[in-house]
Amino acid sequence: MGNLKLKGKDILKLGYPNNQSVNVALEVMKRNFATKNIHHVKAILKEILLNPEEFEKDLTFGQIAETLLSSKKTEKRMLNSQRASFQIFGNNISEEAKNQLYTALKLPVSTQGALMPDAHSGYGLPIGGVLAVENAVIPYGVGMDIGCRMSLSILDTPVSYLEGARDKYEKALAEHTKFGMYETHKSHIDHEIFDRDTFDMIPILRRLKGKAIKQVGSSGGGNHFVEFGEVEITEEDEQIGLPKGKYLGILSHSGSRGLGAEIAQYYSRMATEQCPLPKEAQNFAWLDLSTHLGLEYWTAMNLAGDYASACHDDIHRRLVKAVGGRVKARIENHHNFAWKEIHNGKEVIVHRKGATPANENELGIIPGSMTAKGFIVRGKGNPESLNSASHGAGRAHSRGECRSLFTQHDIKKELKLKNVTLMGGNAEEAPMAYKDINEVMNAQCELVDILGTFQPRIVRMDK
Repeated sequence: MGNLKLKGKDILKLGYPNNQSVNVALEVMKRNFATKNIHHVKAILKEILLNPEEFEKDLTFGQIAETLLSSKKTEKRMLNSQRASFQIFGNNISEEAKNQLYTALKLPVSTQGALMPDAHSGYGLPIGGVLAVENAVIPYGVGMDIGCRMSLSILDTPVSYLEGARDKYEKALAEHTKFGMYETHKSHIDHEIFDRDTFDMIPILRRLKGKAIKQVGSSGGGNHFVEFGEVEITEEDEQIGLPKGKYLGILSHSGSRGLGAEIAQYYSRMATEQCPLPKEAQNFAWLDLSTHLGLEYWTAMNLAGDYASACHDDIHRRLVKAVGGRVKARIENHHNFAWKEIHNGKEVIVHRKGATPANENELGIIPGSMTAKGFIVRGKGNPESLNSASHGAGRAHSRGECRSLFTQHDIKKELKLKNVTLMGGNAEEAPMAYKDINEVMNAQCELVDILGTFQPRIVRMDK
């Protein structure tokens, strides 16, 4: 927090009421004025206390002013006894994942929910969980990797090059992709996103801007990947604009890196303080979108989503430059996000935690595993799924289980069988860790139409 020696009792002495306003004032001042003189900081706090209305719209001090004006003690919220309406797609879903959704459906702000066929348990909302709420956003319902997404570039290069020039494609992935916490590119693009004043409006974003610039064009660890593979268009679609046939493709899966993770951690903590809930539901703490803090998170979340997209733009740009060819079509969709949408005639906030938006005619890409085909899809806009579909095959085994179940020998055998080259990766992401993607797709034929497939050939992941 820096070296500002400000304490709660100092704020109480200024005349602040003994409630949440003291904690908020302490947090805001330490975050923004860590290096400032304590007398200067106290003078600002006194001014806010005397005229909170004048500071209500201020991006730095609005939260303090708002708390003073509402001046309520934080009350514990209770869950409803009845669940909001929901639908579950697919059969192979754990009871733990279902129970996580059931708890979310009892929140007083919840209006509807759904579980996708790739669902498995997570923190707060299950992965593959979709939840609509009224005028609120749940940071843990969005998730830690805000705006994580799939991005597919289809090139005009003959698909036979993947075999004939395999070394060239492996070299491109080795030299032009970066993974995990410590790998970054030597040179960084001057992307328009870094010119946005949003970075200067919110203190946490101002602090994270340098890290975001450094990490642009890199991918996370875990299940994130960049791969070359064979695209097959099986149904023509005017949005894709390509005839049926086989193409060379680049597919990437990654999110908003350190920027998104720190935004998620900070606002999840704030939500928990603002919105105390029973123990089983505490990861569903929400921020009211009528409040300063709710709008602040919403703004930060949207920036993180756009930043994730900028990372994919850079990944694909670097690889196309390295291997040649022209991009004939690009398909991108994100998950771990919240959207303002109209359902049943009213505006709600739809959280998709590891679920793909599948509005009518919306394109998406649903991957399988490092050896299994992924699918290019077009949404059907099914209201029972809140216009959503799965975001992948979904885990059949937890990461811990995978470490004891699968050896490097098992993985190499499966890769050889499917003619896939893996660079990096580990047992946690073994092909056998995932559900059968064909079963998952069969369970969501009411949610999406299949337009084509993507078969991985050269896969790069974190070491």
